[in-house]
Amino acid sequence: MLKSRIKYSTAKFVTSAPDITRLPADEGIEVAFAGRSNAGKSSALNALTNQKLARTSKTPGRTQLINTFELDAEKRLIDLPGYGYAKVPLEMKIKWQKSLGEYLQKRDSLKGLVVLMDIRHPLKDLDLDLIEWAVGCEIPVLALLTKADKYAQGKRKSEVLQVRKALAELGGDIKVHAFSSLKGIGLTDLAWTLDDWFLGPYVKEVPTETE
Repeated sequence: MLKSRIKYSTAKFVTSAPDITRLPADEGIEVAFAGRSNAGKSSALNALTNQKLARTSKTPGRTQLINTFELDAEKRLIDLPGYGYAKVPLEMKIKWQKSLGEYLQKRDSLKGLVVLMDIRHPLKDLDLDLIEWAVGCEIPVLALLTKADKYAQGKRKSEVLQVRKALAELGGDIKVHAFSSLKGIGLTDLAWTLDDWFLGPYVKEVPTETE
């Protein structure tokens, strides 16, 4: 069982919106998941919540709506449209990127961004654009290097260190972890990071001396 301060398994679907005008009221706290269309975004959300919350598709790039999942009245997970998939028509790409951009620029309740990248192909131009934007807006970022089970442990660590080094040059609050929804690698790191974004940093209580 996943040990976290928030019970992510209680997440429930609220709505699919074509743009930010159809989203729930811009209040409370939202954490958004973004990534290229084949980065494993839906699988990560399903692993976190331990349910088939987000639909996975055999045809990457078909999710063109902003999907909202509610943890409680003040906390939401947002599944943003995938980007950068070559087989999607250009007109559709432009439409999706517009709705993605509007959400990132105008949604005040956005308090953290999870950027998912295939560990074998990290830091593509669109990934970097997204992370640089978040840093510029002082939004914390968790870069998840997905499909980490494709590499042995040593290679995984090497890739994580390389990406951390590259992103450190941007400044900002950026964490980088290897992740595999299949093997559960990095699942606790994901949950604990989201805990901090939703609830604030964990402070261990120190027992007080009794008189």
